[in-house]
Amino acid sequence: MKRAVFLLTGLIVLGFFGYGHAEVEWTVQRILQMEKTPIDFAVSLNGRWVFVLTDQGEILIYASDGTLKDTISVGKFVDGIKAGPRDDILLLSSRRDKSVRIITLDFIQEINVSGSPFKGPAEAPVVLAVFSDFQ
Repeated sequence: MKRAVFLLTGLIVLGFFGYGHAEVEWTVQRILQMEKTPIDFAVSLNGRWVFVLTDQGEILIYASDGTLKDTISVGKFVDGIKAGPRDDILLLSSRRDKSVRIITLDFIQEINVSGSPFKGPAEAPVVLAVFSDFQ
């Protein structure tokens, strides 16, 4: 009896509300054309970088505008990548090695200082350190 009441109640609710119908529209924002076959990809947490793992054991690093910024050789044993908990961490997995490698990335940015005043040699290297883990 309880089962019949439950079934009847369910049919009444479905009949009252009806089946929901959702429509999805989608648009291709960008296509990254590659010479090598992609096997996995990950997007940084801030959406600034797209990492594409190829069948040649390389990670292609694309900026969000679709330009290829760099390539990292990680070996053909890597078969999966994921973005880490921070924007500078990638997780590389290998079924063959039964391992997960955690790598950190240092993004080096060129800063155009031409025309700026300076002290010392004009071609001296400059290093900026950014600390994001203030306590």
